[in-house]
Amino acid sequence: MSERKIISVIVLAIVVLAGAASIMGIFWSFGDGPFIYQSIRGLNIEIYGKGLYHHMPSDVAIQGIAHDYVTLFIAIPLLLLSLIGYLKKSIRLHFLLSGVLGFIFVTYWFYTAMGMYNFLFLCYVVLMGLSFFGVFLLSRKLELMSNYRFSEKTPAKIVGGFLMINAVAIAFLWLGIVVPPLIDGTIYPAELNHFTTLIVQGFDLGLLLPISFVAGLMLYRKKRLGYLYATIYLGFLSLLMTALTAKIIAMALSGVNVIPSIFIIPAFNIITILCAVFMIKNIQQKTGEV
Repeated sequence: MSERKIISVIVLAIVVLAGAASIMGIFWSFGDGPFIYQSIRGLNIEIYGKGLYHHMPSDVAIQGIAHDYVTLFIAIPLLLLSLIGYLKKSIRLHFLLSGVLGFIFVTYWFYTAMGMYNFLFLCYVVLMGLSFFGVFLLSRKLELMSNYRFSEKTPAKIVGGFLMINAVAIAFLWLGIVVPPLIDGTIYPAELNHFTTLIVQGFDLGLLLPISFVAGLMLYRKKRLGYLYATIYLGFLSLLMTALTAKIIAMALSGVNVIPSIFIIPAFNIITILCAVFMIKNIQQKTGEV
């Protein structure tokens, strides 16, 4: 089977599985509603009590549903659009497809680790695996290809600087949650809710933010791999920031005070999307076989 057929099978399987998972996350509403649960650390946590995320804390479940909206109505259409472009040998849409698959991978990586166990667990595992190998195959192919280049007008230093600043800013935000309880001896941040560990903060600090910083640094120095991986990362980050914006809106609608996040996150979201557009726009494809 050719690589293009493999990618097609991977993407179409993801579309079906992620579509089904998102629809169930959004529209299932069985259950009696919120109730209070005391965590092992003695905290009283409001549990959502309905739908696919009925065992999740209410504020986290609301964010999960908002994320599902982004997956269903933005990420999946982009997957199909970029797959069509990829099959037509468009380098720009090859990059976009890689970024969207990166978003799918991170989404279901987090769902597998953080979502309270439900009957879609194996679906999350399959989505995580398929999207990982999709990103691997596409990015590896881009490394080996020589029929494209980035224009001299590509704002490498600006975009690279943004990726580094973004990584450092988010790292300090998460460290602001983790470090103070270690210093004052309380150990456990309130953000733990009834989870066993800080999953988002751990994965971000250990992997996603270092990738952002290193890709940004390589792009700032105008290294070839910097252009490649920064562009893929920006595609992923654009969708992730869109999901984060949707989560903040959902929390605001539920009565949570989201100031100043309601102003800061959408601003970062717009900057990220603009950076991704500038990078993809400046890809120049040479004629010939892809």
